[in-house]
Amino acid sequence: MYAKCGELEVAREVFDGMHVRDSVSWNAMISGYASRGLRKEALELFDRMRAEGAEANCITWNTVANIRLKMGQPREALRLISQMSWNGLALDLATMVVGLNACSQIRSVKLGKEIHGVVIRSHCDGSETVTNTLIVMYSRCNDNAELAHLLFQRTRVRSLITWNAMLAGFAIHDKAEEASIVFRDLVWSGNEPNYVTIVTLSSLCARVANLQHGRELHSFITKRGFEDYLLIWNSLVDMYSKAGKISVAQAVFDTMTDRDQVSYTSLISGYGVQGEGMKAVQLFNDMISSNIQPDVIAMVAVLTACSHSGLVKEGQDLFDKMSTTYGINPRMEHYSCLVDLYARAGLLEEAEDILRKMPTRPSAAIWAALLNACSVHRNTEVGERVANKLLEMKTENAGHYVLIANMYAAAGLWKELAEVRMVMRDRGVRKAPGVAWVDIGKGFRPFSVGDRSSPLAPEIYTALEGLIEQMRDVGHVDNVLGFEEEFGCVQSPENQNFELYHEEIGVAV
Repeated sequence: MYAKCGELEVAREVFDGMHVRDSVSWNAMISGYASRGLRKEALELFDRMRAEGAEANCITWNTVANIRLKMGQPREALRLISQMSWNGLALDLATMVVGLNACSQIRSVKLGKEIHGVVIRSHCDGSETVTNTLIVMYSRCNDNAELAHLLFQRTRVRSLITWNAMLAGFAIHDKAEEASIVFRDLVWSGNEPNYVTIVTLSSLCARVANLQHGRELHSFITKRGFEDYLLIWNSLVDMYSKAGKISVAQAVFDTMTDRDQVSYTSLISGYGVQGEGMKAVQLFNDMISSNIQPDVIAMVAVLTACSHSGLVKEGQDLFDKMSTTYGINPRMEHYSCLVDLYARAGLLEEAEDILRKMPTRPSAAIWAALLNACSVHRNTEVGERVANKLLEMKTENAGHYVLIANMYAAAGLWKELAEVRMVMRDRGVRKAPGVAWVDIGKGFRPFSVGDRSSPLAPEIYTALEGLIEQMRDVGHVDNVLGFEEEFGCVQSPENQNFELYHEEIGVAV
């Protein structure tokens, strides 16, 4: 009674004063601690209970297993369930839900299927809670979203929680098309989507920049009235920014009555990608004027915008203010932005100096970014030093070796190019063909390097050759051609023709 009324101290005094305690008293005290979030006390009492030989019932085992799960110890929760079964206690519905959630956290579909089998044998597969948990478990375990969808389709009665679980399952794997179909079926079924539904789908559309479904969702949000949910509108700003529709993102941003760091950061990133660095900096200043302090992500966004627009002074000033004004200690990603800022502006030695004086060891990716800038600005002197540094780090990223090779080939250093090829062979590094997915209005289609399987390949390559000629006329050929077969091309001093080319240019299939 005292435990249920929240008087745990009184309940514990009564409990400690008992000369004889049965399983009911132990279980009541443990459950009381668990209900108040006193996990440590509950676990200590459970261990004491077992040490004194008292019998724990199914409710207590479930309570303790759930505590372990909430403490981020899913394997311990599963171990307790195994002990519970070994002690002869039947697994009930609550046990199965805890076990399936634990399997979700450790991504173990094998154990999840075993518990699923127990669910069926126990005739608990008709429970909505168990079904929803199974959908979540299969969705989170690697590439088993299809199993989750099969279970979803076989569920006769679906609550909104069931629909949301399936939507979240597809969202985890960035399957926007499948998620959109589930959302449409949800609306047609007569169920009313709630905040969780909209946030799940809007975040997915923003993450994959799916403009088609994002616009449909935007219309739905406007009609159904979700004006008070900031996270939803932030997702819309993020989606339009990533899709390159910066004017629409700005319009959505302007209609928002409440804004936070995420709102500003999403739009700053959008302007940065579009090369409108000054607008990004102005927006950043507006954020500061609105008494919204930047975080590490906002600083990355505005520094990247400065880098893409060649705003060296502005970027340097913002970097300096990080620690002095905003109280943010620069991280690796901020130094990377600063290096990129100088490198794009052709200040390669300054960028190299920053890398060598960084408080933390620069990653291979940062050195590779500087190497790419050396190739663009045809600075072989700095480029060779950076290339040697990359080779010393024994990077396993094939793209880094491509950058080194491209630089040597552009400079006509064929001996060094051959040495890079030998290093790649010795280290077992091979360049995989570049592939990108592009939304052409009727779903996503793959674009891959050198693919001639498309029936439109002759027309595609004819157009491609015309583009390459135009690029050659303005002096950009060296930036798009690869070198040697491993790098996706055929290139030599005697033969300037090519068959395949740089990974960043794809061929529609």
